[in-house]
Amino acid sequence: MTQMNMIQALNSALDVLLTDDPDTLTFGQDVGYFGGVFRVTEGLQKKHGVTRCFDTPISEGGIVAAAIGMAAYGLRPIVEIQFADYILPAYDQLVSEAARLRYRSGGQFWAPMTVRAPYGGGIFGGQTHSQSPEAIFAHITGLKTVIPSNPYDAKGLLIAAVEDDDPVIFLEPKRIYNGPFDGRQNQSLRTWANEATAEVPEGRFTVPLGKAAVVREGREATVLAYGTMVHVAAAGINDSGVNAELIDLRSIVPLDIDTIIASVRKTGRCVILHEASRFGGFGGELSALVQERCFHHLRAPIERVAGWDTPYPHAFEWDYFPGPTRLADALRRAMEA
Repeated sequence: MTQMNMIQALNSALDVLLTDDPDTLTFGQDVGYFGGVFRVTEGLQKKHGVTRCFDTPISEGGIVAAAIGMAAYGLRPIVEIQFADYILPAYDQLVSEAARLRYRSGGQFWAPMTVRAPYGGGIFGGQTHSQSPEAIFAHITGLKTVIPSNPYDAKGLLIAAVEDDDPVIFLEPKRIYNGPFDGRQNQSLRTWANEATAEVPEGRFTVPLGKAAVVREGREATVLAYGTMVHVAAAGINDSGVNAELIDLRSIVPLDIDTIIASVRKTGRCVILHEASRFGGFGGELSALVQERCFHHLRAPIERVAGWDTPYPHAFEWDYFPGPTRLADALRRAMEA
């Protein structure tokens, strides 16, 4: 086991994959010589060569289209979109081609490809470097959507995603690349040092897609979160004084609905937390699923805490960012209902 931050864990996963499988390769804007804007691919080109880790033109549609062709011919490409905000030029390729290939070909072809993309706010990136687009991918049948919250899961989930025979959107919460963040922007920065989830095996291991983690057990309410919001939720629970159970979804497609049901039926209350805008966000789907399956166990209306329905504001980042205070308020409302 080695202490790693999330960047190092993802780099280690890519190194393991490139070493073990000659059909695996990675490419994207600045991922080769430069090592990626966040250095996730640092050193991979030097170690594995320019045909296994290389730079591309600034063309997200072209990057993903090339990956689909490679995947159909038996390779396992891992592509990086520099920021998730810039993935939309490739959306048609992902929806119309990658997600549909197995169905359209009657199972003759499929697209075992992984699209990595840093996402989310908390870095003063403004509207074009802070968005959380997970809901638009969760809606597309044929795509899987994975979001880790710590270094251990980041490595294990990425290896599992690349080994999966379906296309996977792998969203990396960039605010926690270098350390946990609980939403309190005025506190000193934390690193992953001495965090249990930063103890990462150096070799190959996987964290299964579609299996949530119970981060904290509780009996009075259930909090559902993923990515950076797992850390925000933990802080909000502590502030609220509510004995809440915290579930890290890890992947939203496939979704571990059994773990969610078991928790909500135990606690009788549910609060959903995500950074994306509230209207049409994935929290709406989670709310519907909980309502359908746990209606007779609910003691209070389901609460949703999310970003506002606006572009991500640069000047008012911390008004938009759903921090621990908003989560704690939602938990208290659920307890008072």
